[in-house]
Amino acid sequence: MKLNRLLQFIFGFVLLFSISCTSDYEEVIPEITYNNGFFITNEGNFGKPNAEVTFLTRDLSLMQNDIYKAKNNENLGDVLQTIVFNGDKAYLLLNNSNKIQIVDRYTFKKTGEITAQLNNPRYMAIANGNLYVSNDNQSAIKFVTVYKLSDNSFVKKIDFASTSTVENVVEAGGTIFVQNASYGFGDTITKINTTTNSIDGAAITVPNGDINKTISSNGNVYTIAGTATDSYIYQISPTGAITKTTTLNGIGNGKNLQIDGGRFYFTSTNKVYSMDMNSTTVPTNPIITAVDGGSYFTLYGFSVIDGRIFTSDVKGFTQPSEITVYTTGGTVVSKFTAGMGATSVYKNY
Repeated sequence: MKLNRLLQFIFGFVLLFSISCTSDYEEVIPEITYNNGFFITNEGNFGKPNAEVTFLTRDLSLMQNDIYKAKNNENLGDVLQTIVFNGDKAYLLLNNSNKIQIVDRYTFKKTGEITAQLNNPRYMAIANGNLYVSNDNQSAIKFVTVYKLSDNSFVKKIDFASTSTVENVVEAGGTIFVQNASYGFGDTITKINTTTNSIDGAAITVPNGDINKTISSNGNVYTIAGTATDSYIYQISPTGAITKTTTLNGIGNGKNLQIDGGRFYFTSTNKVYSMDMNSTTVPTNPIITAVDGGSYFTLYGFSVIDGRIFTSDVKGFTQPSEITVYTTGGTVVSKFTAGMGATSVYKNY
């Protein structure tokens, strides 16, 4: 199904209807909200303030690009890296703008901003009433900053060794886990005690492979690591112990780990695989073979939510991204164009 109806039509109708009302009969038009659909982060081009957020309705029938600018009459910023939610607020991290824009997650109107102590922020997670943000400028600056959610004030900077990497941040069991790997290099994860806001013990080292992506699900941490020939999914408890290893023999350089409906979803080159989380049988056939955009751009965006797989072809960051939505069996159900450099999809319902 090709999307051909845009939310802009709705905005236009609301405006026209409002103008046509007379003083004799005042009709109150409800504000357009975004509480039953998906947000798609579009990084934009590095060095340009063209990052944006696309909204897609839950039934995939309507979409609107650049909803932040539509609601706030200003550009969002430079390189939208990630989004996290807390109550009715959404936190939008702008990597190259060194700021976090805070909006109402339903109206998308700006409610605040965080800029203190940020230096090339990367990812965020929430625990114990605080927002934890990884910062890594790919030189000597490596740290996690902590902010109080109640008033967005700066709490503390947690320094990491200059030889480390500070990338994905996730929460499990009230503990923050920081991935010390990026771009397929690195094999450790560090715990942060959210009571003391300090590094907790020695780093967790995975036995095999370099870590690509770390996520949390059902109170545990999961990370996918790979070599040129094989990949591994490690389950890590909130205490930091590796409690289970799923070995993917013959599938090299596993990436983009997702969990949905009791199944693992992950990619290797331009192929998407799925397997039951309790299975030990390695999938032999991919469920999707995506467009090959080169080693860096292929499956640049990949998310699995409630039985839908979202992939993004970012077209080498030279034109708007094409999003393809599949069933978990690999059948295409929708295609549409989002913003420049579309990455992750987040549900907002």
